[in-house]
Amino acid sequence: MNAKLKTHTLGCKVNQYETQFLREGLLGIGYQDAGDDEPADLCVVNTCTVTNEGDSKSRQIIRRMHRKNPDARIVVMGCYATRAPEEVSALPGVAEVVTNKRELPDVLGRFGVVDIPNGISGLSNRHRAYVKVQDGCLLRCSYCIIPAVRPDMYSRPMQDVIDEVRRLVDRGFREVILTGIHLGHYGVDFNRGKAKSDWVRLSRLVRHLCELPGDFRVRLSSIEATEVTSELIDVMAEYPQKVCAHLHVCLQSGSDAVLRRMRRRWSVQHIIDRCQLVKESLQHPALTTDLIVGFPGESEQEFEESLETCRTIGFSKIHMFPFSARRGTPAADMDGQIPKSVKTERGQVVAEVERENRRRYAETLLGTDLQVLVENADELGNLSGTSCRYLPATIRVPASDAESMKGKLVDFTVRTTDDERIGGPLR
Repeated sequence: MNAKLKTHTLGCKVNQYETQFLREGLLGIGYQDAGDDEPADLCVVNTCTVTNEGDSKSRQIIRRMHRKNPDARIVVMGCYATRAPEEVSALPGVAEVVTNKRELPDVLGRFGVVDIPNGISGLSNRHRAYVKVQDGCLLRCSYCIIPAVRPDMYSRPMQDVIDEVRRLVDRGFREVILTGIHLGHYGVDFNRGKAKSDWVRLSRLVRHLCELPGDFRVRLSSIEATEVTSELIDVMAEYPQKVCAHLHVCLQSGSDAVLRRMRRRWSVQHIIDRCQLVKESLQHPALTTDLIVGFPGESEQEFEESLETCRTIGFSKIHMFPFSARRGTPAADMDGQIPKSVKTERGQVVAEVERENRRRYAETLLGTDLQVLVENADELGNLSGTSCRYLPATIRVPASDAESMKGKLVDFTVRTTDDERIGGPLR
């Protein structure tokens, strides 16, 4: 077969994983990746609907795919396709709309794939691999559309995940990122009717992965602070070389009043206490977060409370999002919508708090031995990559050794810091 394939993914790590799953199945029956200027016979677009802008970008990509590949069959999947299948199917060139990600094996079957992949074997042009372990969300946060398009919560069998990670490590990947729509709920669907002693938990999965042989590390994707259990923290402390001491906890707001309007399930103090437990249990852990700025009705006082929470916890990275009124969510119809100019100003303040937090955190790492995954190397011997604490790192080695170290985990001692990265010699 000489058929050519193009894929495009918008949105989250889970989407990237699912696109790769479909791509590998198609490559397995003879499809080939089309070059940038080469027309494709089949295009796959994985869409996002988190914001109205996500819908718009998804439509733009589909139209562009059709314009550049007028004879191609276009398959559209993802959250926008699930939310508005008729709208998507009316776009030019769209031959099939996949409304449920659990149908992906059936989609591959319709293309003639007999041996359906059990997971993926890698990601193109990456040294880190995402592994989807869970799907679906049961929460009803007032700003979020995702529970409406991914309502069925299910977890992958633990052995399937273990086998996939083993395969990725054997293929040379040195960092595996566990991801899901609600990662902390991994295993919940397995536990109904079981005694608590038999429950499947995220901590148990992580422990089994840590026990696998090989030179690799595990990183957790976004997780709710309340789901960072003592058992999970214990595993992270027991295997410091295998689990990155980095947690991306979902704050969204540092004001109790705003959290209530968001229909979040926990108080600011609860989140602070859990982050403090992480700090007390692990060596210089990195804590990062998501923060929504300008949620309806957010007063200056409530915004200041969010800033103070970010300072108290010391988030070294803050993914700041100006509130976007998502059609179909309660927050879109709330009173007190904040002007764009105010959200922009508040975003700039958050960026300054983030820079100060990152600087202070980096300084605590001086003299510490850390690990970095080398992702780039130049002819002068400069290595750069992602440290186990998520901060970018730069290491200088003999120029003759640099290229051979790409894709490897190396240990170094932190000797320098600045606003953006850490650096130091090999250990």
